[in-house]
Amino acid sequence: MKEPAIQIGSTIENTLLKPDMVQSQVDQLVKESIDFGFHGVCVPPFWVKHAKREIGNAGLRLITVVGYPLGYQLTESKLDEINRVIDHGADEVDMVWNLSAFKSGMPWTKIELARCTQLAHSNQRLIKIILETALLSTKEIEEGATLCADAGADFVKTSTGQIAGGGATLEVIQLLRKILPANVGIKASGGIKTAEQALEFIKAGADRIGTSAGPAIMAELKGKKKIKSAE
Repeated sequence: MKEPAIQIGSTIENTLLKPDMVQSQVDQLVKESIDFGFHGVCVPPFWVKHAKREIGNAGLRLITVVGYPLGYQLTESKLDEINRVIDHGADEVDMVWNLSAFKSGMPWTKIELARCTQLAHSNQRLIKIILETALLSTKEIEEGATLCADAGADFVKTSTGQIAGGGATLEVIQLLRKILPANVGIKASGGIKTAEQALEFIKAGADRIGTSAGPAIMAELKGKKKIKSAE
């Protein structure tokens, strides 16, 4: 059984997507993520090339966002963005799907997911699809998750973290785990600030934790003698 700190740390994608972020914060994000043994860092497309240089030979995955934060860019724009961030060194792509098209019942949604997934996979990159579950009904979450799985997505991600009160919930993670095949992972994101929350999401079925509070979570773990493991 893994120690809780190791268990949580290896799932964390330490995230910095603030509009006023500066280079020194990117450097700090990378350094602390290496030190804590996090899975990876998630930065905006503009900072991918710089973060790649800072990571160097460390075994830290570099994640970025595409179609962020609203997802209603043209498919061609998303494909171009995926190509560019891969060229700059991104290992994984978190893409916001076209929620507007999906809610309009447009079949193009499935085509876009398939095209973007195929492009990522042809470059040996992982792709996560961000659903923004707070804006979806239970039925829509089920339909959306199924579309993602059918398109070959590696992960389904709950949220961008940009919708007020719209972060991940345990109920949604449990629902996604019930719907998705075992080979499709789940990334819980939005509003996860504590070690207890992270463990609860892992228990519920999350494989990755997207958070801007990674160091605080690890500090919390170090400050506790005992914390219940998710295993």
